[in-house]
Amino acid sequence: MSSIPDDLKYTREHEWVRVEGQTVVVGITDYAQNSLGDVVYVDGLENGQELKSGATIASIESVKAVSDIYSPVTGKITEINDAIANDPAIINKDPYGEGWLFKASIGDAASFEELLDAAAYGEFVATL
Repeated sequence: MSSIPDDLKYTREHEWVRVEGQTVVVGITDYAQNSLGDVVYVDGLENGQELKSGATIASIESVKAVSDIYSPVTGKITEINDAIANDPAIINKDPYGEGWLFKASIGDAASFEELLDAAAYGEFVATL
């Protein structure tokens, strides 16, 4: 079973969200990175990029496939993790820590209502 930290929120598209005040940190889940295999590239994230909950915002490429990254919240990107540009494998090694993708300001708190808690995400992943 993949690691599913209790202090995060999740999407059905396998992104995680950590709330830090008025900012969120976003990455892909352990389940997602494990399914993708070795991550080689993340494309499409830009500082200042407007986000709409559920919309495709970027792509992540692995040795197996290219997958879309969806925004879990409505807001605006305020920081991109430059470390993953230089070493995308960080996403595989530490998806919930150093492998985060971006930080964003929260534009609409209602977008959080669609997110899953750890228990619900665990149940969802168990059905896949």
